[in-house]
Amino acid sequence: MADPAALSAPRLSDLGLSQDRPLVIVDVDEVLGLFMQGFGAFLAARGYEFRVDRFALFQNIYRPGAAEHLPIDEGKQLFDDFFRTSCGEIEPTPGAVEALTRLGRRAEILILSNAPANAEALRADWLRRHGLPHPLILNTGPKGPVTAAIASQTPNPAAFVDDLLPNLDSVAEHAPWVATFQHVADERLRPLAPSSDKHPRIDDWAELADAIERAISA
Repeated sequence: MADPAALSAPRLSDLGLSQDRPLVIVDVDEVLGLFMQGFGAFLAARGYEFRVDRFALFQNIYRPGAAEHLPIDEGKQLFDDFFRTSCGEIEPTPGAVEALTRLGRRAEILILSNAPANAEALRADWLRRHGLPHPLILNTGPKGPVTAAIASQTPNPAAFVDDLLPNLDSVAEHAPWVATFQHVADERLRPLAPSSDKHPRIDDWAELADAIERAISA
């Protein structure tokens, strides 16, 4: 049976991307944009505390002075509200725009973000406003199947950048020919984020762009 992701994945040509150049697939939150910083500001404006003391999301949301984090279902509702109303207010990761501009001179750029469907317009507008007018695909779940379906459309090298090991591992499993890189944007998260020898971890975008260029030039 065909993989559902392969059946639903858009064609590169329909996205305005060429099959004749290398492909770079990039995540948004904690890669191109400072999600934790923006989500924290959103929570503070609503009277909550966001304590970045573990590599987690919903377990870091507290009522002021509370010892226990907010119930997970309440945290998920706040998360959905953030993407519905405020995900266009995050700041770009330092160096990310310059790095993608540089990479775009020799490669096609595709943005692959795990975000709710109602965030698409805000997220696409955010990309355009910050000089990243690249095609955007919203995904749910592991990113390996959709990455494989898209990267298999070109004979050229491809690279994938994400902050989360499950997504990187998924791409390595489903599209082992794609070079994978980990980037964690928030300086508070960097010492907390798990890494793997399977995926080079490069938290500086200038250095990351160098590594991606080498990978797609091989």
